[in-house]
Amino acid sequence: MTCEAPLGVFDSGVGGLSVLAELRRVLPHERFLYLADTAHVPIGARPDEEIRDLTSRAVAALHARGAKGVVVACNTASAFSLRPLRERYGPAFPVIGLVPAVKPAVAATQSGVIGVLATPGTLRGTLLRDVIREFAEPTGVRVLTAVSAELVPLVEAGQAGGGRARAVLREVLAPLAGAGADQLVLGCTHYPFLAGSIRAEFGDTFGLVDSGAAVARHTRNVLEAASLLRGENGEGGVTYLVTGEPEATRPVIGALTGGQNVTVQQVTT
Repeated sequence: MTCEAPLGVFDSGVGGLSVLAELRRVLPHERFLYLADTAHVPIGARPDEEIRDLTSRAVAALHARGAKGVVVACNTASAFSLRPLRERYGPAFPVIGLVPAVKPAVAATQSGVIGVLATPGTLRGTLLRDVIREFAEPTGVRVLTAVSAELVPLVEAGQAGGGRARAVLREVLAPLAGAGADQLVLGCTHYPFLAGSIRAEFGDTFGLVDSGAAVARHTRNVLEAASLLRGENGEGGVTYLVTGEPEATRPVIGALTGGQNVTVQQVTT
C-alpha cells in the first residue's frame, strides 16, 4: 500500500460525516473513500454478531477498492469490531476506531456529573464501560446515560433540526440536566449534527464533547508512523459510497457537508 492510496472511512450512515469533516481539516491533502451502509442503518439495535458482520463487509469493500487503511467512524461498530478487524488485516492496514469522549468530559466537569448520549449498541458494547472504569470511576465523577433509537433515523432523514428531534432530545436529556450533568458526551457520530437542537432545548446546560477532533489527530499520527501520510502537494477530495439508494442520501450528504452537486455511488458489500 502506498501513501497515494485513499483512506477509507466507514459509518452505518451519514453520521460519520462529522468525523470526516475533522479528518479533512487535519489531513487536507488526503483522498477519502467514505462508505455509508445506508441499506442497514441504524445498526445500534441489531444483534452483536450482525454488527460485526456488517462492519467486516464494509471494511472489506474499502480494502478491495484500494484503501490504505480505514477509520471506523461509528461508535457502535467500534465497540464490537475493532479487535477482529485488526487481527484480520494486521499492521499494514491501519484500522482506527472511536472511543467515547469520556476522558475530556471528566476533565471538564465542574459538577462532578456527566452524561453520555448513546445508541443501544454503544451501551451494550465494552468500550464505553471500559473508558468509564478508566477515567470516571477513579475521579468519583458520576456518569449518566441516555439512549434513543429515534435520533439516528432522524439525522439520516435530514431532520436533525426538526421538531421531532427536539422533542426526543428534550425527553431523554431532561433527566441528565435535572441530575446536574454539565458535560454531554455525544456517543454516536450522528449526534454532533444534533448540537443545534440540543442548544435550542437546553441552552448552555451542557458542554458538548465528541471524539471527532481527537480521532483525526490520532489518524494523522498513525499514518505518519506507517509512512502512509500523503504529501502536501496532493489535492484532497472525497468519493462518497452508499449501499442503499444514492438519490435518497445525496441531498442529506450535501446538506451536512455544505457541498453542492455531490456525487454518490452505490456499492455492494
